[in-house]
Amino acid sequence: MINNLSIRSSLVTKEQRGSVESQVCYLTNRILRLTRHLQLHRKDYSSQRGLWKIVGKRKRLLVYLSKRDRLRYDNLIGQLGIRGLKTR
Repeated sequence: MINNLSIRSSLVTKEQRGSVESQVCYLTNRILRLTRHLQLHRKDYSSQRGLWKIVGKRKRLLVYLSKRDRLRYDNLIGQLGIRGLKTR
């Protein structure tokens, strides 16, 4: 699991730091770490609330990216291996 985290962090180059892709990559790493923590500590509700806030922030960034540049969005989703947004 830790090897996957380092691979995902290498997806972002120095020129892209601060971009939407780098933020989504960083938030995805935090989500994976918190998910692993919550599997061990099921009643840690403050960490669970923090996880939901991070998931919401990542979702807002993905919505922004999908509206601005669909190709970059599809590329990012494919590289990180996360689900896409629901469409209405």
